[in-house]
Amino acid sequence: MRDKILEYLYEWSKIPYQKFWKKNNAWNVSLNELVKYPNESLGFHLGAFLLKHSFEIQPKLESHDVFHVLTRTGISVPEEIGMQYYLLGNGKRSLYLFLVILLGTLLYPDHCTLFVRSFKKGKKAYGFHQLDFSKMLHIPLRKIRSAFKIQ
Repeated sequence: MRDKILEYLYEWSKIPYQKFWKKNNAWNVSLNELVKYPNESLGFHLGAFLLKHSFEIQPKLESHDVFHVLTRTGISVPEEIGMQYYLLGNGKRSLYLFLVILLGTLLYPDHCTLFVRSFKKGKKAYGFHQLDFSKMLHIPLRKIRSAFKIQ
């Protein structure tokens, strides 16, 4: 039930968030283009992640999926909340992030260990949440993780 609540809220809020709060431009890259990047690149791994989960590229929200790839975070609701804790630890601050963390913590108190662990991992990594990943798609994923100490 709690998964359904958060999934509904996400779907309901996604379009206004894209339209009114996200100031960045859409990447204008297709899934076919991503999987044509070299196998070790961020672009290829992003494409593989999207294909594996049958996801489509969401304009202006592309970085969210990059965060999944970089941090090796799964897509379950508790893992999504954990990723927001990771990003909070990494220095990201946004109303959306705080709302997800607030609601997620209230609905999933049984996952607080995951949330604390994720926050600590984010603190240990160098700040990466603000990067323009559209310009980094050709870079090997392991180099990005290494450079930013992403566990």
